[in-house]
Amino acid sequence: MSKKIAAEMAALAAQLEEHNHRYHVLAAPLITDRKYDRLLADLQELERAHPELQRPDSPTLRVGGAPTSQFPTYRHEVPMLSLDNSYSRQDVLEFDRRVREALPGELVEYIAELKIDGVALNLSYEGSLLVRAVTRGDGVSGDEVTANARTIRSIPLRLQEPGIRAEVRGEVYMAAEDFAALNRSREQEGEALFANPRNSTAGSLKLQDPRLVASRRLRFFAYWLHQPEGKTLTQHEQLETLAGWGLPVNPERARCAGIEQVFAFYDECEASREHLPYDIDGIVVKVDNLDQQRRLGHTAKSPRSAIAYKFRAAQARTRLLNISLQVGRTGTVTPVALLEPVLLAGSTVQRATLHNEDEIRRRDLRKGDLVILEKGGDVIPKVVGVVLEERPSWAVPFQFPEHCPACQSPLLRDPEEVATRCENPACPAQLKRRLEHFAARTALDIEGLGPAVVDQLVDRLLVRDVGDLYDLDLETLAGLERLAKKSAQNLLDGLDRSLQRPFDRVLFGLGIRHVGATVALALARHFRDLDALSRASAEELEAVPEIGPTITHSVCAFFANPQNQPLLAKLRRAGLQLALPEEEVAAPPNFFTGKTAVLTGALMHYTREQAAACIQRLGGRIAPSVSKKTDLVVAGESAGSKLDKARELGVLVLSEEEFTARLAEAGIVVVPDPL
Repeated sequence: MSKKIAAEMAALAAQLEEHNHRYHVLAAPLITDRKYDRLLADLQELERAHPELQRPDSPTLRVGGAPTSQFPTYRHEVPMLSLDNSYSRQDVLEFDRRVREALPGELVEYIAELKIDGVALNLSYEGSLLVRAVTRGDGVSGDEVTANARTIRSIPLRLQEPGIRAEVRGEVYMAAEDFAALNRSREQEGEALFANPRNSTAGSLKLQDPRLVASRRLRFFAYWLHQPEGKTLTQHEQLETLAGWGLPVNPERARCAGIEQVFAFYDECEASREHLPYDIDGIVVKVDNLDQQRRLGHTAKSPRSAIAYKFRAAQARTRLLNISLQVGRTGTVTPVALLEPVLLAGSTVQRATLHNEDEIRRRDLRKGDLVILEKGGDVIPKVVGVVLEERPSWAVPFQFPEHCPACQSPLLRDPEEVATRCENPACPAQLKRRLEHFAARTALDIEGLGPAVVDQLVDRLLVRDVGDLYDLDLETLAGLERLAKKSAQNLLDGLDRSLQRPFDRVLFGLGIRHVGATVALALARHFRDLDALSRASAEELEAVPEIGPTITHSVCAFFANPQNQPLLAKLRRAGLQLALPEEEVAAPPNFFTGKTAVLTGALMHYTREQAAACIQRLGGRIAPSVSKKTDLVVAGESAGSKLDKARELGVLVLSEEEFTARLAEAGIVVVPDPL
């Protein structure tokens, strides 16, 4: 009887995987979703009745199992190197020259593939069964996310050819339509929207609950194969082999006899990128011959046989509907462009910062203008120009107001800066931003204290400074809109946990002007406690390395202001850490210990000061420029001359992903936004 049931289950599983492959890989379904769901329900019923007969590659595993508490680390059999990348055609020509000089007299052909803007994943197959899925991590080790990878329906749980042992690498991504649907759902639920498909993919792949991952409809393209017994000779043969095993391989690729054909493929892809159902940010150019790849070798971080040729910053045109003013935690009033929604580099843009009054005047931006938007590094939207011939006849120059839009106090222009400020410390807009800053991950890390809750706490006069947070109770919080009793208790628990945050993070959370995470750490280590810092003279403050007159003036002004004394008293009464431990334990030896680092480019998940503070906390030093004494460079998007100098000197360069992985190794975990 069990043999008959097992055969029935095997037949159902085979049918489901065949239909799954046709739908998610071949895009040629033969049955309706309803029919597929009925077959899946039949198999689930049989497996519930006979759990001992469930196959390790059962399609029911794609639905997602129980949540996991952590992701174990796994060392890659073959290191996952990152690619050198460039936006410059000249750099690609230089790459071609280096390749040909290293292979004198040999025929060199390239294969050009789309660079999917997703998250790299390594799949391990044993006996054709998927046994492990590991993120890139630092390239040497990554997080095992097998349960989550099983929910990606385009990843086969069993290869179509038997007996295969292989490592397969590819990119996990989210299609544009699925990303839009996800954000619509989050908007309806009152949740924060994801910034772009790559962010949502990265966050989804690291969720603890595979069932939630399954609902995100992630997809996968394979692009690399390591097979100890394999006999493939070229990259294009590898791709054909992967497709033959049932793995999804992007059909948009080209074999190129020379670098000019590579440029032609690049131009074609750049022109058509907006019409693709997924995001790409360039192409990847690889030497096609695998033996040549092997002989070319690699540097410490990148293969010499490949380069990523990235697209220029994406641009779009849209209407400037209005200019609003945003008040920050230190009173700085920042103009923001409110735009007619437009799709730009994979995400819908409706707002863009205009920085300051001078920027508006320099570009002569007016309500109603047709403006040109650009995404620097395909991340941050900015207004880069105006189409003057499309300007409406009624458009008039923007007049910066003389009073704060939040509290109507007079606005003052700082004579030494371009900033315009509201000097009213009781301004409700400033208070909201101060609370959000205090609760941020790099400060007190108070879970549940988001903008919606902050708005209500301030608008209802429940909180007048950050110290009042610690007097809130369950009844008060549960009375807020969209904050059920469980969520209210979670927020109280978050406030309790914040009492254990170290002194430097409390100091950073206070939001003293010019005191970022790096400066807060330096002040905490020098003065050891809040009382000593509050009594410090200007001379004592300036004796601290990295502390100059501007920071000194700001710190002195904060502690001299009588309005801040009640706040500090509340924090003492609440029990926050306002001193370093008597015996502060130095960070154990780690990757950053004793190293001099330089930061360059725009990081997605850190400010420059936050990244610097992480390095300093781990015993590293921060330098302003690259030199022969530099040990490493952390390079974000649109990195410029510092990155060029680092490459020229052979300095180790870490991408943001590699930097995050190195921090995690040393015990500092930063979760990518948003989650």
